[in-house]
Parts: sequence; structure tokens; C-alpha cells
Amino acid sequence: MAYEVVNQSSATTFILVGFSEYPQLQIPLFLLFLTIYSVTLMGNLGILVVIKVNPKLHTPMYFFLSHLSFLDICYSSVFTPKLLQILIMEDRTISFIGCMIQFFFICTFVITEMFMLAVMAYDRFVAVCNPLLYTVVMPIQFCALLVAGTYMIGGLCTLIILYTLLQLCYFEYGIINHFGCEYSAVISVSCSDSSFSQLICLVISIASEFSSVLITLASYVFIVVTIIKMPSKGGLRKAFSTCTSHLTAITIFHGILLLLYCIPNSNSSRLFVKVATALYTIMIPMLNPLIYSLRNKDVKDTVRRLISSKLHSHLT
Repeated sequence: MAYEVVNQSSATTFILVGFSEYPQLQIPLFLLFLTIYSVTLMGNLGILVVIKVNPKLHTPMYFFLSHLSFLDICYSSVFTPKLLQILIMEDRTISFIGCMIQFFFICTFVITEMFMLAVMAYDRFVAVCNPLLYTVVMPIQFCALLVAGTYMIGGLCTLIILYTLLQLCYFEYGIINHFGCEYSAVISVSCSDSSFSQLICLVISIASEFSSVLITLASYVFIVVTIIKMPSKGGLRKAFSTCTSHLTAITIFHGILLLLYCIPNSNSSRLFVKVATALYTIMIPMLNPLIYSLRNKDVKDTVRRLISSKLHSHLT
């Protein structure tokens, strides 16, 4: 098949392969991803509602959790609708502009969530290590500034990478062996030297991952030291329970991302890349509300009250 080489201003259409090499799995995968996406939306919207209606949850920790749920809704909605479309429809095309927009949003939300989890680790550090000064150290204005900073970092890093992608030339009607415009998939349809773009992406990825993990590790080192020094077992249990949900979310998120970084960029690994991408863009947003709600007494109590009030209103 002959490809026409075009620059970014005239490139029009890319073709997303998705999981088309497994035609017998198209419908089962559609139903699976639709179910996961529905649970993701309901779970994260539920977290936002619960935090909104319960005054006890109007604290810095839940303020950050509400933004985490918002990010989960956003970045699961970048790839999933298009993935569902190409699973059941013959039209697998995406415009060049649409591809760049998709890349911008997925990259922004992933980097932002990376730093949001680091901010939440710092919040747990203050709560456990300086509980008496918690409200003084973490006023709402400072929390809002931290959240704004995560969004700014995510957007700025993505804009830099996106600028390098826009300088490349691409095959018109290039075939993207992926279900979305993830970075390595976009690079695969470039016909010009992408070494500079890949270097910039590598530097930003390492800097983002290293700095967010460093903040998280430093916070939890102090948390562990503080917990070990606690004389009361009840205080130790309470302090540990406030951190386990966050640690679980961090472990899953960074574990899958690091796994994705370690995959060699070759044709034989494309299926693994697609599966790993599906895990962090579709599965993680579904797991986060389950992780935080199942281990949180205040959240579970609020959900029970909401369900009870709804049932009571229907019965009366």
C-alpha cells in the first residue's frame, strides 16, 4: 500500500486499528468496555455527589479526592467513546486535528493525575505528622493553589510535547496500530525524524514521574516514621487506615505507567501497549472510587443515607 507523505498542515485522516485483528472479540470487548465506562462514570460522579452533600467531607483530603474523581471522568472519556465506536462501526478514521486534540487531553489528564496523587500524599503527611496544625497548614486557599498547580504542570508539559509533534510530517491515511492517539502510536505514523520529539517526551516523562514519586516517597517515609513512634495501637490503626487507600491507588497507577514505559517500541509489543493503555485509561478510573469508598467509613455512611432517603421518598 502506498502512503502519501504530507506535513501537519495538510494531513487529514488517520486510521485506528484498535482490536480489529480479533474480529470475534469486537462485541464482547464493546460490552466489557461499555460496562467499565458506565461504572467509572457512576462511581466517580457518586464520589463527587457524596463529597458535596456531606459537610463532614468538606476537608482538604476530600477536596483533592473530588478533583481526582473529576480527572478520572475526564481522561477515561478521552479514549473510551472513540474505542467503543471503532469496536462496532466500520469507520475507524480520526482526523489529524482530532488526533492531536485527543493526545493533548489524555496526556494532560494523566500528568495532572500523577501530580494530584503526589499532592494527596503530601496532604496525608500533614494529616498524620502534624494533625493539630492540619487546618492551619492546609487552608482551602493553599489546597486550591496546589490543585491549580497540578493542572498547570499537566497542561504545560503536554503543550511542549504537542509542539514537537506538530513539527513532524505524517503519512496521509497513516495506520495507527492503537485505539487512540497515544504518543508512541502518533510517532509511528510520522515519516520525519522524531528523535528530538522523543527526547523531549522522555525528559518530561522521567522528570514528571521522578518528581511525583519523590514527593510521594518522601511523604510516606515521614508518615511511616511517625506511625512507628505512636504509642497507641488505636492511633496507629487510624493513621494507617487513612493512607492505605491512597497507597493502593498510587501503586496501581504508577505500576501500570512504569510497565508501559518499559515496553520496547516494536510491532510485537503493540498488543501489550494497547492492553496497558486500556488499563490506565479505562480500568484505573473505575478502580479509584471503589478503592476510596470501600475503605472509607464516612463515604459508606453517606452512601447508605442517600440510598435510604431515596428509598424512603419512593415508599412514601
